[in-house]
Formats: sequence, structure tokens, C-alpha cells
Amino acid sequence: MSDAKKKRQQQLTALQAALAAEHAAVYGYGVVGGRIREGRRAEARSAYDAHRARRDALAREVRDLGAEPAAASAAYALPFPVQDSAAAVLFAAELEDRVAGVYSDLVRATEGELRGTAAEALREAAVRAVRWRGESVAFPGLAERAATTSATPTA
Repeated sequence: MSDAKKKRQQQLTALQAALAAEHAAVYGYGVVGGRIREGRRAEARSAYDAHRARRDALAREVRDLGAEPAAASAAYALPFPVQDSAAAVLFAAELEDRVAGVYSDLVRATEGELRGTAAEALREAAVRAVRWRGESVAFPGLAERAATTSATPTA
């Protein structure tokens, strides 16, 4: 395989992973929105809208590379029960940490404008995670994500 093909494949793999993470985040924010207290619903709605927009943009990028975008799963396993507003806040922070992790990979796999877009998405996810959590992490999307497992689809 030529270097150009290998690079394109790495980029496509990272794009598909980011797309899958955005699908999971959109699903997750549906859960968050159903449990979050009234005072934070606008914040959850804003995050939901941002993830939907990123998801749609990633799907276009994948199509532009001549591939079929990864489809959303019908359901996703949650990392813990989300039964109240406090759990919804923790879950929202977890979603953003996971999204930041895949955008970190996309930054490494891309160049130019797409790399800039991925870096912007990583920054936005890190900022949202800080807002949900109330504190920051040293390197969003890098070492911290090794301690978390990604949301997994369920049958």
C-alpha cells in the first residue's frame, strides 16, 4: 500500500471513529436531557445541537472521501445508571471526555483544514467537559481517556 493510500485510510478510520463518537454523544445527550434539572437544560440542548452538527459534518467528510459513513447504533450501553440530575451531569462530562479522545486521534491523523476543525472540536468538547465537571484535566483527550472505556452499542 502506498504512503498516500495508507494516510488516506488512517484519516478515514479516524473520521469514522469521530463520527461513531458523535453518534454516541447525540444518543447520550438524549439521556442527559431526560434527567438534567431545569437550570441546566439549555446547556444540555446546546451540547446536543453541537454534537448533531459535528456528526453531520463528519458524515459529509467521510462521503467526500468516497466511503459510507458509519451508522448510529440503535442503542448504546451507558457506563453507569443515569437516574437523576447529578448522574446526568457526570454522564455529560464523560461524553465530552470520550469525544475529546477521538478528536485527539483525528488531529493526529489529519492535516490542514480538517486538522484545524478536529482541534476546534477537541477544544469545544474539553470546554464543555469542564463546564459539566466544574474542573479541568491536564490534557483533555489524551492520558485521561485511557482510564475510560467508550460507550458501546448494545444489540
